[in-house]
Amino acid sequence: MIHYIENDFLRVGIKEFGCELTSIISKETGSEFLWQGNPDIWSGQSPILFPIIGRLIDDRYTLGNCEYEMPKHGFARRMPWKLLKKNDSNISLVLTETEDTLRIYPFRFELIVTFSLDKSKLTVSHEVINKTDGNMYFSLGAHPAFNCKIGDRLIFDRNETLEKIKIDLEHSLRLPETFPLLNNEKEIIITKDVFNEDALITKGVKSEKITLVSDGLRRKVVFDLGKAPYLGIWAKPGAPYVCIEPWNGVNDEQNVRVDFSQKEGIVTLASEEKFSFTWSADFSE
Repeated sequence: MIHYIENDFLRVGIKEFGCELTSIISKETGSEFLWQGNPDIWSGQSPILFPIIGRLIDDRYTLGNCEYEMPKHGFARRMPWKLLKKNDSNISLVLTETEDTLRIYPFRFELIVTFSLDKSKLTVSHEVINKTDGNMYFSLGAHPAFNCKIGDRLIFDRNETLEKIKIDLEHSLRLPETFPLLNNEKEIIITKDVFNEDALITKGVKSEKITLVSDGLRRKVVFDLGKAPYLGIWAKPGAPYVCIEPWNGVNDEQNVRVDFSQKEGIVTLASEEKFSFTWSADFSE
């Protein structure tokens, strides 16, 4: 089922399965800002990454004395969610543990995601509540894909000096070395080759926002990163979209095995505590 929210500026669709954005349309021009998930290229549109981001070594992790198996990017994107509340311009959906999730992730939780509109801005807020006795460990990330074309630009709001974390293309794991991405610069140009080595993954971004600029500065998506510690930027090489991905967590590093509670970027949440993460995007043409 697809739920819609709208105001005078935007009409936004959200799929109940996976709690995934499926459409962001300008009411003024009829333009679609969100990638429409062509299965011949990439069928995703805006998956929610939980309770891991990226891939684990051998798709497995150890917690205490137990070993569990977990698919790439976790299970939230492959599950039915429940409608919590809805009005014209605001909707909240919730995901909780099931018998199936408890077999691969031994925590009881609530993950509530709220989509809200204010003029031309869409805000997406995530709240994780630990319903387990004792600490809960997780990662949480966003993966929205916006329509674009070769030659469009991503512009940070501050000059950035950043290193790129490369991914082993065979196993989707982080390599130990990093490589230059930006040197006191603001722009990344989307070329047909920029994602040949998979996502551009970095950390330590100073900017609060990154802007996708198209059509001679007219069409823009101003994306607020929500102060996430990691940022992924990705598309299939040459595809007409780009994903802007603020992450609270990151892929496993090649050959580095640690307890899940010690995984790089992992979030630790005490019983009944809440973790909040919000990103937003403002659309204009």
